[in-house]
Amino acid sequence: MSRIGNKPIELPQGVELKMNGAHITVKGPKATLERDLPAQVTVKVDGGTVVVERVSEDRKAKAMHGLGRTLVQNMVLGVSEPFKKTLEISGVGYRAELKGSTLNLQVGLSHDVNFEIPKEVSCKIDKQTTVHLESANKEMVGQLAAKIRGVRPCEPYKGKGIKYADERIRRKEGKTGAK
Repeated sequence: MSRIGNKPIELPQGVELKMNGAHITVKGPKATLERDLPAQVTVKVDGGTVVVERVSEDRKAKAMHGLGRTLVQNMVLGVSEPFKKTLEISGVGYRAELKGSTLNLQVGLSHDVNFEIPKEVSCKIDKQTTVHLESANKEMVGQLAAKIRGVRPCEPYKGKGIKYADERIRRKEGKTGAK
């Protein structure tokens, strides 16, 4: 029994959902998203409610039931209100710069690190130390933010590096001098 998979999804005003076999299309005021769902689940639209059901009772279908419902939920939420991630850069000389659709990071390495921003994701930079990512596709925003953070994760001694805005870094005490 999947507790998450059994929950119905409410469609907000102005969002429409179309099924074509295993291919689902969600259209809303902000964007349109398309995706192929796992073959083990089916989607039924009943007025303003969407229900995700599994095809069989085998182990794989049970595993895909909650996943399929979450994928549809993220699509429905994303087309009405985009998902956002904010990254903060801290350290002397650490900065970010946007050149067209390329994010240039200077984070204490011997070279600059460049990221090509997909056209589905919008990127804004505040004061060269805060990067705001926004998109209707939750998976794409999260993956891009994780790749950017992976270039130079925050270290616990001085707190230098790239971190999520809501992330807390546990600071460690450095070595004390010899006595």
